[in-house]
Amino acid sequence: MRVPTLTEVVDWPPVPLVVVDPPTPSTVDAHADGVLEVCIEEAAELLASEPTLESPSETAPVLVDVLANEVPARELPSTPPIDEAALAQRILTDLQSQVDAMLEQQLRVAMQPLLNRLADTLAQQAREELGSALRDMVALAVSREMIRLRAAAPHSDTAAS
Repeated sequence: MRVPTLTEVVDWPPVPLVVVDPPTPSTVDAHADGVLEVCIEEAAELLASEPTLESPSETAPVLVDVLANEVPARELPSTPPIDEAALAQRILTDLQSQVDAMLEQQLRVAMQPLLNRLADTLAQQAREELGSALRDMVALAVSREMIRLRAAAPHSDTAAS
């Protein structure tokens, strides 16, 4: 047996409705055996008779058909004409903002390691140049002081002799 999917339309053979008249309220006398026998016979006849089903080849009205015939068709409100140029411009503007945000994020991700490496390289070069400049300045200051001390030392040696 195949199980239908949720979206599949399945035609079932229609089952005729059996309308039973509501029982009329009656009081049964204990002495009225004839009435009781008639009711029992009618019940037995109802049980014995089987309802006849229509053949599956006959089509019963589908709920959609019934609703379509009973409900008057409503007219959909008319939509204003679409300005294709304005629609295209609006879509392009939306896409441009999305592309800009995505591009900025991708550039940040891609450029972050490069910029970190560049900053490290620049800091290292600056340290090396600063160290070299400091060594040169200290060497120059020491040589000037040595020259000044040597110039002052012979005067003190000649004055002592």
